[in-house]
Amino acid sequence: MKSSRTIIAVSISILWLAGVAGATENEEARTVISKAPCCFENPRFSGTCQVAPGPEESCGNILAYLNNPNSVGKNYCGNTKVRGGWTTVSCEGAAITTASATCEPVSPME
Repeated sequence: MKSSRTIIAVSISILWLAGVAGATENEEARTVISKAPCCFENPRFSGTCQVAPGPEESCGNILAYLNNPNSVGKNYCGNTKVRGGWTTVSCEGAAITTASATCEPVSPME
């Protein structure tokens, strides 16, 4: 009888953990889905850069990163090295360059 109680207790624990994990995954999915993409442009960058903000990010945080000359480590805008001069633009009707695309800075006109 003791082993059947243990099995029942373990089964209940597993079901509870599965429910908690499922709820967390659904919450994370809703967070990602509910955030609209952010679009940015820079005269030294070809096209419009579209970034999907992560769970702890906002468009303002991403713009601050792109405009900080000392920022490194993120793969925004095809991992561009262009810093400074970024502005927020509407994503509607823009020629989008996503973070997964390879982007090269546009050479300044002489």
